[in-house]
Amino acid sequence: MRGAELRLSYRMAQTQPIPACDEFQRLGLLVGETGLERLRRARILVFGVGGVGSHAVEALARAAVGHLTLVDFDRVVPSNINRQVEATHSTLGQAKAEALAARVRDISPACDVRAVMARLTPANVDEFLEPAPDWVLDAIDDTEAKLALLAACVRRGLPVVSGMGAANKLLPGCIRTEDISRSRQCPLAKVVRKRLRRMGIERGVTVVYSEELPVRLADGGFQAPEPETEGAKRPQGTISYMPALIGLHCAAAILRSLLAEIPFRRRGETPRTATSSPPPPRP
Repeated sequence: MRGAELRLSYRMAQTQPIPACDEFQRLGLLVGETGLERLRRARILVFGVGGVGSHAVEALARAAVGHLTLVDFDRVVPSNINRQVEATHSTLGQAKAEALAARVRDISPACDVRAVMARLTPANVDEFLEPAPDWVLDAIDDTEAKLALLAACVRRGLPVVSGMGAANKLLPGCIRTEDISRSRQCPLAKVVRKRLRRMGIERGVTVVYSEELPVRLADGGFQAPEPETEGAKRPQGTISYMPALIGLHCAAAILRSLLAEIPFRRRGETPRTATSSPPPPRP
């Protein structure tokens, strides 16, 4: 194509009206109107929208989930850019929950998304769980707050999925989705499992974790020599795809549960033998 023709083609493409379409048309082909309606009605409460939580939220938004509440007290800093959906140079300094909520609205304008800039603590966890959501997604890295949240969910009978450690990991194939009682080799999952057991909770928490043993950093340690900011923990190393994959597995656990009663039919199955999509592991 000659230069003049190419420029004309570009101008025509820019002036062509964008056809009206349903952004969830392809999803509807798979799950049907019944599935879409269940997703639109779903109310998901998300704690932590860092590397794991932000990718989970985007997957939920792109799956037509109708109600999302995003809880995070933090703001975007440069070190977030390598792994967090809302973190770009243009969002530096913005509240993470608000930046991600803006992205969700751009993806799914009909989604009722609410950003709550607050820190979850053992003292205030009950305040966030009323009214009860359909699912809780835990992607926070404060161990005490995580334990309080998970224990509260179990005691209230709320379905909850929790993302475990993604730092110092490299192998995607080692990611598992299991009940906390069946987790293994993940240092964070081990701590959570033991602490919950002391509270009298043996099972009832779906966790997404990696069985990969932690990788040493380039200097031979497991943490950076110094914290990034005063009073913060010394950070661990993280590659872009590991938090994303754990977040996507968390979203998958929720979506599969919401769609568990849809009778998906696979190749080779007849209507009589078709089964619903199995929900995530539950006790």
